[in-house]
Amino acid sequence: MKVLVTGAGGQLGKDTAAFLRKAGHDVQGCGRADLDITIQEQCMQVVMAFRPDAVIHCAAYTAVDQAEADPDEAYRVNADGTRNMAMAAEKAGAKLVYISTDYVFNGRSAIPYREYDSTDPQGVYGKSKRAGELLAQTLSTRYFIVRTSWVYGQHGHNFVKTMLRLGAEKTLVQVVHDQKGSPTYTVDLAGFLSDLIQTEKYGIYHASNSGDCTWFEFTQAIFEEAREAGFAITARLEPCTTAQFPRPAPRPANSVMDHGSIRTNGFAELRHWREGLREFIYNLN
Repeated sequence: MKVLVTGAGGQLGKDTAAFLRKAGHDVQGCGRADLDITIQEQCMQVVMAFRPDAVIHCAAYTAVDQAEADPDEAYRVNADGTRNMAMAAEKAGAKLVYISTDYVFNGRSAIPYREYDSTDPQGVYGKSKRAGELLAQTLSTRYFIVRTSWVYGQHGHNFVKTMLRLGAEKTLVQVVHDQKGSPTYTVDLAGFLSDLIQTEKYGIYHASNSGDCTWFEFTQAIFEEAREAGFAITARLEPCTTAQFPRPAPRPANSVMDHGSIRTNGFAELRHWREGLREFIYNLN
């Protein structure tokens, strides 16, 4: 297949493009320098020149706290940029994969969120990503919306890398224990996206590594796996509450998403988050 990947300079886009190339696909990876998704004419020009069979739209505004102070920029990228890519993909006859987020929910559910539960984003980032979902659904006749959570990978900044650094530098690390979710390793998500685009099983998917944990429990596992891999982790780890670390944007207390669409459409579940974490840390060393 011919696949165009936006956001190919980011951690998910980079790993997705690499995974697809390794699987034998003809991939055009577009970073910000190659494609400004906020310029409609440029999106149309780039997509029509390559004429992909599928567009995997990873490019996004992901600065959750900054979005509160600059909502126009968040919407310009996450809404308008998605509109531009959806229209270009549709004109080229390509399938569209829009990468979305657990932040489209309010985070107050007592149980994991299903794909067709009502959305209720609380912050600008979540609202702008939900706007992108609606535009993808409206403008594309062949769309996959893939919501994911707590993403980390080899490229760029992420929570795992930050905790590894703090674990080596600090004597005490405090991490919130009242926010629950599912960490997602970019390589595992890329594998699912590769399987998805080869089908016509369109719709909304929740795709994260299996299992769930709090940020504190995730950090415990990061430190354990890092020590096992030979990293010098010296910090003591201590749980704290969200209230102790106020941020401009609200954080969901429950980000856990049920993978109903993966099961009902016959896809393989992503492996347990601890297995993905172990592989990630092993490859870092």
